[in-house]
Amino acid sequence: MTHRLDSIDRAIVKETAPGLPLVAEPYTALAEKVGTDSADIMRRMERMLAEGIIRRIGAVPNHYALGLSHNAMTVWDVADEEIARLGAEIGALEFVTHCYHRPRHLPLWPYNLFAMVHGRSQGEIDTKIDAIAGRLGAACHGHDVLVSTRILKKTGLRLAG
Repeated sequence: MTHRLDSIDRAIVKETAPGLPLVAEPYTALAEKVGTDSADIMRRMERMLAEGIIRRIGAVPNHYALGLSHNAMTVWDVADEEIARLGAEIGALEFVTHCYHRPRHLPLWPYNLFAMVHGRSQGEIDTKIDAIAGRLGAACHGHDVLVSTRILKKTGLRLAG
């Protein structure tokens, strides 16, 4: 059963869209802003996650500000029977920030595994790509690298109306 968003849910979404407050107790600060307590904030956010109203709660760093000026989305053609296992393994690598299983769009797009990597140099990126290729082994039938040329604006959930 999908829960309708009440005024507190909507306030939580609105207040967290630009990010959680950068304080020692962000949920307490958020609770004070929306008129509830931190335990209620947590219950509501867990429910919204479970219902798919929000997809995740996580850090969204500016990689350029961290000195990671080389960024690439790597795309891989991985054997379908191995995608779940290998996708989880690649996603767990400390240098992979995003990892997704996506449908192929044959004949033009054979790739079904996407993994984002960042580095301080092209050489560092190349080393990380080689490490992914090594992990995928014979289950990988090809790959490509989509290099980022600029940072895109990252935003949180926005409510209509």
